[in-house]
Amino acid sequence: MNMNKIAWFRLWPYALLAGLVVLADQWSKLWVLDHVVFNWRIPVIEGFFDITHVYNPGAAFSFLAGASGWQKYLFAGLAVVVTLYLVSGIRAQKFGRVGNVAAAMIIGGAIGNVIDRINYGHVVDFLLFYWQNHYYPAFNVADSFICIGAALFVIDGLRQGKHE
Repeated sequence: MNMNKIAWFRLWPYALLAGLVVLADQWSKLWVLDHVVFNWRIPVIEGFFDITHVYNPGAAFSFLAGASGWQKYLFAGLAVVVTLYLVSGIRAQKFGRVGNVAAAMIIGGAIGNVIDRINYGHVVDFLLFYWQNHYYPAFNVADSFICIGAALFVIDGLRQGKHE
């Protein structure tokens, strides 16, 4: 068996995880689009967590949301570059096992949000956490996996640094 096939065989669990993240993200967004009126809020945990239905044409915390539309291409392109880097990193064994899981989470989240940008021109957000009058910006399943993946990457980097 040549090394190229071995390297790709090593990718399948992470490809599966990324695919599951995309499926969970897209299913949840379709559910919101079908069942929650735009800009409406459904209390889940009164005073703490609501399901809502909002759009974000920008990036995290609505960065560049007011731009004229070019930002969707910027963010989609950035997601493609990050995805290619992470896939090559997994394939080349640049990360530890936790780093590979983190990369798969980030890849799945990035792809989920790119699908929204291509299909709708914006990202569908619906998870809204708040306490009294303090609101965290609404986000989605893809964003959650990107953040968890980023945190795991930091943990993996610290662990790998100790071993070196």
